[in-house]
Amino acid sequence: MNLQPIARIQSPFHEKFGTPRQPSLVPSVRATIVFEPPFRDPAFVRGLSDFEYIWLLFSFSLNRPVSPRPTVRPPRLGGNERVGVFATRSPYRPNPIGLSSVRLVDVDYTSSSGPLLHIAGVDLVNDTPIFDIKPYLPYSDSHPDAKTGFPSTHARHTLTVDTTACPQAWCKVPAPLRDSLLQLLSADPRPAYQDDPSRVYKLSFANLDVHFSVRSLTLTVLDVIVHDS
Repeated sequence: MNLQPIARIQSPFHEKFGTPRQPSLVPSVRATIVFEPPFRDPAFVRGLSDFEYIWLLFSFSLNRPVSPRPTVRPPRLGGNERVGVFATRSPYRPNPIGLSSVRLVDVDYTSSSGPLLHIAGVDLVNDTPIFDIKPYLPYSDSHPDAKTGFPSTHARHTLTVDTTACPQAWCKVPAPLRDSLLQLLSADPRPAYQDDPSRVYKLSFANLDVHFSVRSLTLTVLDVIVHDS
């Protein structure tokens, strides 16, 4: 089977660190799906705007080639406990294929690049190849009472984000990006097994490099570097 990318995503995430681990964890982050030339006919997306959410089938394109392994060490389990790869949503799989449900904000028919899909709540790195798009159907795709494994026993935590330690740095963040960046930082972008208060982390978001540290449940923004777009 030859899988041909039908589109690529334009997102503010340029590296794996800091990219949300699941869709909708940072609901305000926007991205755009740009179709490859053979699929820029508006007929391909006729009727799609009637749906609020869509499924994206994509490639974990930044993965290094590795031999398939039956077990992985999920960050949510501290990076030490091994479980079967098919019991996780790890990107390191026999076939590096991912699945995300994202909110469809708008279908734009005015671009010279064909119809564009503006989406929100993304967890994909910029330029990720998209293999397929399907509408999300609540009556069959939603199971709110379903039993889950380790994700439910290792609850997510939210960090308090302190931007006052270096207010001149936070002032560099464009106002339209501040809410999304705050959501991203409060979701704790660090791997679960890293808890070093003296460590300075760097998160790339849009054209920003955000330097921060974490002590207890408080993330402190130390510096923001702005790159030319």
